[in-house]
Amino acid sequence: MSLPMASEARFCLRCGTPLVPREVHGTVRPVCPRCGWMFFPDPKVAVAVLIQDHAGRVLLVQRRHPPAQGRWTLPAGFLNAHEDPREAAQRECREETGLEVTLGPLLDVLSGREHPKGADLLLVYRGYVKAGIPRGQDDAADARFFSLDALPPLAFRSTRTILERHARPRHAPGRGEVPML
Repeated sequence: MSLPMASEARFCLRCGTPLVPREVHGTVRPVCPRCGWMFFPDPKVAVAVLIQDHAGRVLLVQRRHPPAQGRWTLPAGFLNAHEDPREAAQRECREETGLEVTLGPLLDVLSGREHPKGADLLLVYRGYVKAGIPRGQDDAADARFFSLDALPPLAFRSTRTILERHARPRHAPGRGEVPML
């Protein structure tokens, strides 16, 4: 296995010497020929929130920037170093939709980077709207609820996977039925 050299690390963080590719434990990685320091890339982690209204519609945001500009996905973003994942999910949802949310359980963890600037791990939480009206802001051009049978073009395979695994269609309650929350 080989790791990308040019975009990750080119100089030793300890002594500044240019790094060279060397096989270490079966993987070619950047190594300092002077002091032996090795570059081990950390995975990029993102968080997302799946929110459904009382009718079962799912909240999606329209991407303002590439990749997949103009397509729709769950409110999501990267986890910052030393940030609690639940707080990051609430922050990202607030930044992209203007909504204050309460988080329910962790629904899923997906792995596999879908594009060069994407995450290696995606942590997905169920969310419930506490306050606000959805509106696109920050890096989301729009934010709105969609019926599961009338979804717009989705940005990522992970969005479809989460919707297939965890979005539940709901219907208006009839006599004696209680709406699902």
